[in-house]
Amino acid sequence: MGMGTGMASPLLSCAIMALLASVLPPPSVAGDPDLLQDICVADLSSSVKVNGFACKATVTEDDFYFKGLGAAGNTNTTYGSVVTGANVEKVPGLNTLGVSMARIDYAPGGLNAPHTHPRATEMVFVLEGALDVGFITTGNKLVSKTISAGDVFVFPRGLVHFQKNNGAGPASVISAFNSQFPGTQSLAMTLFAATPPVPDHVLTTAFQVGTKEVEKIKSRLAPKKA
Repeated sequence: MGMGTGMASPLLSCAIMALLASVLPPPSVAGDPDLLQDICVADLSSSVKVNGFACKATVTEDDFYFKGLGAAGNTNTTYGSVVTGANVEKVPGLNTLGVSMARIDYAPGGLNAPHTHPRATEMVFVLEGALDVGFITTGNKLVSKTISAGDVFVFPRGLVHFQKNNGAGPASVISAFNSQFPGTQSLAMTLFAATPPVPDHVLTTAFQVGTKEVEKIKSRLAPKKA
């Protein structure tokens, strides 16, 4: 009788764990879902809406090829930086593979303004120059460092982060993501250049400034007319 009582506790624990495993949702993953076939090259012209892109029937080697990261981009922009993406839109063969890359170039003083990638962690490798980089945790702690050629730095998924070239010459990095399409949300553009616009009274209250200041920022970030 004593043996039966002693064995009941571990058996009951195992039964409860098995029951919970059968009813609780699976744990979240930190990247895109695993692929279910060898390849699924994105059909970028398809009107079918899925979590990713529909697969196209005819595949060529060019679906897995992109040469756009070899040369520096034009940094004559608002922030003095430019991002050249090598995601599924540029490399359709990345569809379902859960990875992508980008090249970021910075003029002297150039900034990759505070932004987030909602679907991916980012790792940067510095090709040239030196950068002040950092991310902010949800506890409002800044984690920052100065990195230079040959260094690597990681920005965790979903956290606000930035890179700033404080050197006298140009700088550039190669970024890697654990998503075929990581997405980018610039804080400034999201809040001050959304369509339709975020109401002024929301922005004035959030940033504790007047309407004139909000309108001034909006005018500077508005898309340039052709």
